[in-house]
Amino acid sequence: MGDRTVERPATLGVVGKLRRRRFLSVEEFVYARARTDRTIKVTLPSPSLYANFWSPEVSGKAYPTLDEFLEDVAEILREEVEELARLGATYIQLDAPHYPLLLDPKTREFYEARGWVLDRWLSRGIELDNHVIGEHPGVTFAFHLCRGNQGSRWLVSGSYEPLARRIFGGIRAERLMLEYDDERSGGFEPLANVPEDKIAVLGLVTTKTPRRETPEELEARLREASGFVPLERLALSPQCGFATSVIGNALSVEDEERKLHAIVETAERVWG
Repeated sequence: MGDRTVERPATLGVVGKLRRRRFLSVEEFVYARARTDRTIKVTLPSPSLYANFWSPEVSGKAYPTLDEFLEDVAEILREEVEELARLGATYIQLDAPHYPLLLDPKTREFYEARGWVLDRWLSRGIELDNHVIGEHPGVTFAFHLCRGNQGSRWLVSGSYEPLARRIFGGIRAERLMLEYDDERSGGFEPLANVPEDKIAVLGLVTTKTPRRETPEELEARLREASGFVPLERLALSPQCGFATSVIGNALSVEDEERKLHAIVETAERVWG
């Protein structure tokens, strides 16, 4: 069949007005809802993540500014959330890996070249996130900040401190899903910015490597973090999904099962 590899274009950008042809995740939610009585978490992208798909060179006719483009993205995602809530979804997560990328000068330079300086990302970006979340009593929202995962890759290091006050306090999600699987995420000090109405879910178990975390190690780290947020407002999880895409990560199914067992055992030890 030959090589069907598609090269990424040198300049990538939206060239026409957006419109929703179908919902992004509703069909999958309805399918899963019919097959389990467990809580189903639906994950959606943070709207400003789509800044990757706006280019000042090629997108100007459709969207003269990044703001105009992301406003349409946010409205489509808001409609998605409204439909999911109508159908009974009770747990929705926005994935926002671009915010931690702002910690690195090189990746921040790329995002600021889209037209928003750091302060704009932490104000307008969160405003759009909150527009997507809307008002849905009975639905729990999570906000996921990670630092790369696909193909076991890792993208950026640095403390959450430059982001913590604005994001932790500004986002209207009840759960903050934070990557903390090694020293590259910095210390737990930024957790002091977590408001009393939010739970910090610490991604202490890596999804990038087969490393064998132990309940003893995980309990010790949770108790260290409790110096900044009390244990009743902490939770434990993998740092990201076990596979961001079909590429997967450098883990076996057995590795994944072992990590999940470690999380369950740790939770029983810490929270009973």
